[in-house]
Amino acid sequence: MNLKGRYDFVLLFDVCDGNPNGDPDAGNLPRIDPETGNGLVTDVCIKRKIRNYVGIVKEDQPPYEIYVKEKAVLNNLNKRAFSALGVDIENDSLKRKGGDRTEEAKLWMCKNFYDIRTFGAVMATKINCGQVRGPVQLTFARSIDPVVISEHSITRMAVTTEEEAMRQSGENRTMGRKYTIPYGLYRSFGFVSPHLANQTGFSTEDLDLLWEALLHMFDYDRSAARGFMSTQRLIIFEHESMLGDKPAQNLFSQVLVERTTALDNPPRRFSDYRVSLGGKVLEEEMTIVKA
Repeated sequence: MNLKGRYDFVLLFDVCDGNPNGDPDAGNLPRIDPETGNGLVTDVCIKRKIRNYVGIVKEDQPPYEIYVKEKAVLNNLNKRAFSALGVDIENDSLKRKGGDRTEEAKLWMCKNFYDIRTFGAVMATKINCGQVRGPVQLTFARSIDPVVISEHSITRMAVTTEEEAMRQSGENRTMGRKYTIPYGLYRSFGFVSPHLANQTGFSTEDLDLLWEALLHMFDYDRSAARGFMSTQRLIIFEHESMLGDKPAQNLFSQVLVERTTALDNPPRRFSDYRVSLGGKVLEEEMTIVKA
């Protein structure tokens, strides 16, 4: 079923003793705003977790296959669209059959790949399936309070080569570093455009799957490096009109995240915060309200 109204949402998630999103240009240190010290998690990182969740629960099968995934060769996936349309790309059938079938290929990709019809994709590669602007967009997540990066020395009781073992006289130890954030509560904003959804085929069923993924994605993304991460609150504003009933910033400003402990005590758990909407404390993990 097609979407009939706009959606805006606030996602709150936290990390305990982990690195929620390492920066490869900074030795994989947790990302921070250098001016404020607030932690950052990129929109790409959040989308990756949504993709992984959908790929697992839907077994990576059409119409919920994932386009951008580990070790994917995108041109090979693009080629499948033309093969399904009966076009032999390698023999230049596009020209001989009279006309560009790119638009048809783009629609086929949207129909079969969940992340394309959700987030969009640039498929204008050597095998051109066009470009899709996705209806679901996310901002960077930013921590409510500044975070502190902790550095830890770690030891591996093994070495890589025999030469290393000889230099260590049989000790066979390798030292390393691990960076974590003791605790951080992050907030990201999201938007769902019904106009773009109707162009890509993003349906109400796909929307329900998105909410499900946002609630449970961290349960399928565990690693020692990321510590303990959890979705704490998902607040969804549902508009009656396709253009929206109120500006998103006015809705987001109604969601207050306040400290419940003294400001000189660093937060170390979600209970150190209180989340409220219009003066009402939100206890449920997901809340849907009319805009």
